[in-house]
Amino acid sequence: MADDAHLEGTHHSTDAQPLDVFAPGLFRGRVALVTGAGTGIGRMTALGFARYGADLVLAGRTAETLEATATDARAHGGQVLVAPTDIRKPEQVDALRDAAYATFGHVDFLVNNAGGQFPAPPSQISDNGWRAVVDLNLNGTWTVINRFMGPMSEAGTGTIVNVVHVYSFDQGAPAFAHSGAARAGVLNLTRTLAPYLGRHGVTINALAPGVVDTAGVKANEAEALGLDEAAGRDQAAAMAPVGRAGDASEMAAIILFLCSPAARFVNGAAIVADGGELVNGLWNPFPPGTL
Repeated sequence: MADDAHLEGTHHSTDAQPLDVFAPGLFRGRVALVTGAGTGIGRMTALGFARYGADLVLAGRTAETLEATATDARAHGGQVLVAPTDIRKPEQVDALRDAAYATFGHVDFLVNNAGGQFPAPPSQISDNGWRAVVDLNLNGTWTVINRFMGPMSEAGTGTIVNVVHVYSFDQGAPAFAHSGAARAGVLNLTRTLAPYLGRHGVTINALAPGVVDTAGVKANEAEALGLDEAAGRDQAAAMAPVGRAGDASEMAAIILFLCSPAARFVNGAAIVADGGELVNGLWNPFPPGTL
């Protein structure tokens, strides 16, 4: 099982950690499905749900990382279904839905965390690169929502949380034209579906993180820009007025809040958790005049 420091975050000097704030057994008897559950925010979210009593469905493309999350989650005593899934493939999402309902009979919380991108000047994004990022972040998220919103609405209760990015908003996505467009689409979809789902007892909201200190950000973004770990950390500190990158546990705590009884009246909202990066002005890593 992951040690408590890893589970609860490492960026805080006080005794209370982000995932300490919920009541024991809060999600007992509930089922949470998390995509991208093998690493980063998805893994931390799944472990948070498990800690507070939920059973889990873990989806993602890499079976090995999903199994590692499952091992740690089972230490909390709940049931865990591991379901390797590529959300870009509708038939695999169909199988995910069928397996989840066959195993547990219901899904109460759907966390659409799977996604990814790479930094590039706009003129250097190929057709295939554009389509791959949009297909994963926008089309894949839609496919998952589409397969689960019907059964959740029929049950008359549930919560959907879509993890997007601060690049979804009006300032654009200087380093990620493809991902910014896709995630802005997810944000619009979230707001569009809220009045439909809300009348069936299902809320849908978005979480927009800034830079979060995860292995994926380091490998797919910082290293792609030629930044080593120290330089990446320094850049994250410069981007956010709070002077550091976010921690996956902080994002997980917000997701758990949105799934908790405290957020029953929150619907169609987008919570920004970026340490002030958005209001500080988004980072553009490319020289002025780059196309």
